[in-house]
Amino acid sequence: MNRAERKSLIIAVCSVTAIFLHLFLRLGVQTAVWTYQFPLVVTLVLGGIPLFYDIVKKLAKRDLGVDLLAGISILAAAFLKEYLAGAFIVLMLSGGKALENYAARNASSVLRALAKRLPSVAHRKKESEIADVSLDKIAVGDTLVIFPHEICPVDGTVLEGHGVMDESYLTGEPFRMSKVPGSPVLSGAINGDSALIITASKLAVDSRYAKITEVLRASEKNRPQLRRLGDQLGAFYSPVALALAFAAGTISGDPIRFLAVLVVATPCPLLIGIPVAIIGSISLSAKRGIIVKNPVALEQIDACATVIFDKTGTLTYGQPSLSEILCGPGFSREEVLRFSASLERYSRHPLAQAVLAAAQKEKVPLHEPAEISEKPGRGLRGIVSGRKIEILGRSSLSSEKLRGTESLPPAAGGLECLVAVDETYAATFRFRDEPRSDGFPFIRHLGPRHHLNRILVVSGDRESEVRYLAERVGIREVYAEKSPEEKLSIVRAEMGKAKTLFVGDGINDAPALMAATVGIAIGQNSDITSEAAGVVILDSSLTKVDEFMHISRRMRSIALQSSAGGMALSLIGMFFAAAGCLAPVAGAVCQEIIDLLAVANALRAAFPPKELSDF
Repeated sequence: MNRAERKSLIIAVCSVTAIFLHLFLRLGVQTAVWTYQFPLVVTLVLGGIPLFYDIVKKLAKRDLGVDLLAGISILAAAFLKEYLAGAFIVLMLSGGKALENYAARNASSVLRALAKRLPSVAHRKKESEIADVSLDKIAVGDTLVIFPHEICPVDGTVLEGHGVMDESYLTGEPFRMSKVPGSPVLSGAINGDSALIITASKLAVDSRYAKITEVLRASEKNRPQLRRLGDQLGAFYSPVALALAFAAGTISGDPIRFLAVLVVATPCPLLIGIPVAIIGSISLSAKRGIIVKNPVALEQIDACATVIFDKTGTLTYGQPSLSEILCGPGFSREEVLRFSASLERYSRHPLAQAVLAAAQKEKVPLHEPAEISEKPGRGLRGIVSGRKIEILGRSSLSSEKLRGTESLPPAAGGLECLVAVDETYAATFRFRDEPRSDGFPFIRHLGPRHHLNRILVVSGDRESEVRYLAERVGIREVYAEKSPEEKLSIVRAEMGKAKTLFVGDGINDAPALMAATVGIAIGQNSDITSEAAGVVILDSSLTKVDEFMHISRRMRSIALQSSAGGMALSLIGMFFAAAGCLAPVAGAVCQEIIDLLAVANALRAAFPPKELSDF
């Protein structure tokens, strides 16, 4: 609980205590006037002054929101010695703030999560000794050891070892990348099962992970301030209420009528009804596997006109799949898949599982291989059913003497491997990160159903891969091979035109998620992304994104019903108070009844409708 939340909660509790103590002393004990008024005066001083100070700061910024009437009412109650009415107003104001702050997020937790994820020490190797040193002691050219499953502390190059690293959260590439001597490594990447020895090519402060942190910090500082729903309504409601209160006090000559009108006018349907609708929607979202970290997202997503998607893990599954088998002369699809999958069972290459999954899907029978070897840079080799099988990369052709390479297809975007049978070219396997099955219908319905006029995909992946994905899901605007800094620039440019929704899943998306009007993180792949986003979808599903959009639209509808209906009832009460039919305390009681009606309606937001998705 942060300081603002704690302050609002303490004031609300003290206000309730003071009101009950006042009533007990006045009705039960029947002591002197100053005795039963004392708890209320303490509440106005200790509770009202901090709240009034916050309101004055808002007024200095010309923010005429929902708190203005409450602040004036507190002052009027104190001057007119209507302490009970003033205590009710303090309770209304602090209670509404406590409810709203209940779901608020502390944005600095993003940077704390980033710092927590990166190791604080690196294993520096000198001769035969390995010593742990802090990252600021690492110099360019130092030799470091990265143990299995550790996070790489700095950018560098592999000196010794063979393995794989997961760089998808940093680069946007969807696959684990093989690492051999000479391969580059990025800070923040997760090492696989094998230890690697690298040489540092950059200082820790200049490495990729540190740069993302810098961009994220800048994004947090420049995050736009959005006008909340209650403030928008209060901007119209407050001047009307003030005008009526001044008119009542001036015409009647009775300042008590001025206070009575303000007490009835205190915008508690806005201060309490809207937060209750928001919290109810947050609860409903949580039951659907959607974590709302920033309540502003619920208010703003329905107003977004532009949506920007990351590619890997957002519009795709984030896993390689065998998308194409191009067979050479004399070889069949079933044959090369059987030979390859039989051998790939014993490989640790990142693409092995994709070949095995394809064989399983096509129910290809596998055979037990023999003489298996997987030497670095030479691919996978073995004997299957008496045939010599080789699975290698295109770069290895210069050192291999294969027959039939004249039928080799030209290189294309994405990953691929070649299959040779008995030293004869047999097939080319091409792999892609396939789009989600619900991608096309989801994208197609965003314009008609949710009024999203522009749909973009922005990715760190290769141009050919991003365009392939965009064509499959129906997105026309494509930005490929973009760094986190470039993603952030694109989001800011779009924000200058319209409110913008960003949907992503990797650490490289964190700055863009934070800068957008609404940021949604798909899946639980990164605690950094989850902290930066206003909304986290626990299931990797676009359907859940659509559900959240509908929950938001429904929340706004219910919140407007509660607030507008409450303000209408308050307006009726204000006319009675202006006519002298309601005293300030009676007005406060009437306002509490109006609040109960507004809250009762707002609670509907917590209950699910029959349908939450429409595609």
